[in-house]
Amino acid sequence: MTATPSPTDRRDRAVIIGAGLAGSLAAVYLARRGWAVDVYERRDDPRLTPAGAAGRSINLGLSARGMRALQEVGLLADVLKRSVPMRGRVVHSPDGTVSFQPYGVHGHQILHSVLRDELIAVLVDAAEAQPGVRFHFGWRLHGLDREVPSVAVTRLADGTTEEVTADLVVGADGAFSAVRQQLHHGQRANHSQEFLDWGYKELTIPADDNGQPRVRLEALHVWPGEHGLMVAHPNVDGSLTCTLFLPFEGPQSFATLTTPDTVRAFFRQNFPDAEELMPRLVEEVLEHPTGQMVTVRTSPWRHTDRVVLVGDAAHAVYPFYGQGMNASFEDCLVLDQCLDQHADRGAALAAYEASRRPHTDVLAELSTRNFVELRDRVHRPAYALRAGADRLLSRLLPAYWTPLYTMVAHTTTPYAEALARSGRQDRLLRGAATGGALALGAGLLWAATRSVSTRRSSGR
Repeated sequence: MTATPSPTDRRDRAVIIGAGLAGSLAAVYLARRGWAVDVYERRDDPRLTPAGAAGRSINLGLSARGMRALQEVGLLADVLKRSVPMRGRVVHSPDGTVSFQPYGVHGHQILHSVLRDELIAVLVDAAEAQPGVRFHFGWRLHGLDREVPSVAVTRLADGTTEEVTADLVVGADGAFSAVRQQLHHGQRANHSQEFLDWGYKELTIPADDNGQPRVRLEALHVWPGEHGLMVAHPNVDGSLTCTLFLPFEGPQSFATLTTPDTVRAFFRQNFPDAEELMPRLVEEVLEHPTGQMVTVRTSPWRHTDRVVLVGDAAHAVYPFYGQGMNASFEDCLVLDQCLDQHADRGAALAAYEASRRPHTDVLAELSTRNFVELRDRVHRPAYALRAGADRLLSRLLPAYWTPLYTMVAHTTTPYAEALARSGRQDRLLRGAATGGALALGAGLLWAATRSVSTRRSSGR
């Protein structure tokens, strides 16, 4: 069966594969331009299924890039009403000490914790409210003709197939994108994916019996450690959603957490204050599935003026910088801007890829680096001293000094530019430290010389 546009409907038509974060927001942006949009999604309607039923309930940290993209289409206020502000990190060190590290030096430099499923539901509602937008849940892509362009989709419930034609096909179907595979088939395409040898499980710190949070709510809680890492995002009901990161294999890994005793022993050794916060710790560790994490770098992201990739389909990253969603939302904004700036759609798609891909490649590097930082360094005194120096310099020299984390999370500075500027600042700081040490050494040498000279002149 072939689905074709009505001959009386002369609007541009888009087919979006994937109704997740990027696909749903892309539908909002395209509908705002007057496009007719059909969105096909393999999973069920997220508004009709329990939170986390698809195994992707992990919380998200909304930051400046994502907020800007939502503000542009009038959705930010609605999303913020469903979020909890996070003003910094609460670090639970392996020795049992707890410390707070603010995210920035200004009151607005905070993140907002929001449930993935709830955010997707907001986006789907907003897109569906636009004229000409239709969502089709329970459909799987099994073919793409990039020249027409058209897609072949199958309804999972009964095997019905349709071929749907459009002016533009948008691949927003995640890290293992079927659109990307079909787009690159037979082409000189580059693709790499790197799996982390750590996985994750989602756990819960529930509110207490009185409905109150068991820990400080307006913060991201981090349990670092040599053998594991756990982070917890706050929820509006006073609970926190935890993500436990561990190696898949090894002496202290998910492979060894197989009994209640091994779970309790691991937590008591590595996260000593966490067990009493988590009444169902043992059950959740033993029963919840283990997820995997992958980084994807790929090119091209487009084919002429007919197919384009957005979000994880173009640039999946590890979650440790909290920028996956924010970068995906920024894709939608930049794509919209490029369509504004170029009358030729092929030129617009080329400009979109050229302006985004170098920076999302850098984001992949930053996300990998931040994994090591969160796991190994965030609880160490040297890290706190360096972060404090960064914040002090930012206060004293706001026009000249901005910490890397601030640039990534609290501004829309392109990722590669942020990393380059941070590198210059690091070199300057190291030079200043070296210069200070040399000056101190010279001062001590001068003082010692003066002392010897004085003793000689006095006959001692």
